[in-house]
Amino acid sequence: MDLLLAAFPPELGPLRDTPPHGWTTACTGVGALTAAATTARLIAEQRPERVVFLGTCGRYDERLALFDCFWAAEALATSLAEVRGEAYRPAIERTRWAASLAGPLPAHAVAVPPAITRTVEGARTLAAVAPAEHLELTGVYAACEAAGVAFGGALVVVNDVGPEAQAQWKANHAEGSLRLIRALQQAGFFAGA
Repeated sequence: MDLLLAAFPPELGPLRDTPPHGWTTACTGVGALTAAATTARLIAEQRPERVVFLGTCGRYDERLALFDCFWAAEALATSLAEVRGEAYRPAIERTRWAASLAGPLPAHAVAVPPAITRTVEGARTLAAVAPAEHLELTGVYAACEAAGVAFGGALVVVNDVGPEAQAQWKANHAEGSLRLIRALQQAGFFAGA
């Protein structure tokens, strides 16, 4: 059995009620800490062979287009303060997790800050780390790695990071989630599970 996760039900689209053969679905909640705790609990309860997270994200710049679907090859815990040199983490703190599953979509790294970036200047700053921003992946990836479960994630860009992000996300997240599911289905990702 494999586990298909999303932060909240709309990001699973029709797969929530009708998952692919061999998969079960669940929601992690929003934010890396909640996602880590929920993912760890779900792994302990369900003992999946693989975990794949589906979600929406914002783009920092033109490297990705709106509605681009991609595989989250690496999740990076970071913050504006860190990138600006105004804060630091202890050297022994883990901040990067590479997906252990290969995906059928183009691969990109994803920045996972503790909160949504609201400014164009902040987006420009974090663009030095990754092309996209997402809130849950470090939690999901860390929980999976700690449990020894293969993991990966697929994201779709639905907004520009900055002052208009929330309005764009509200307008585009449902359509983006459907496009992401369609892209994975067309690539045969769920076949033979």
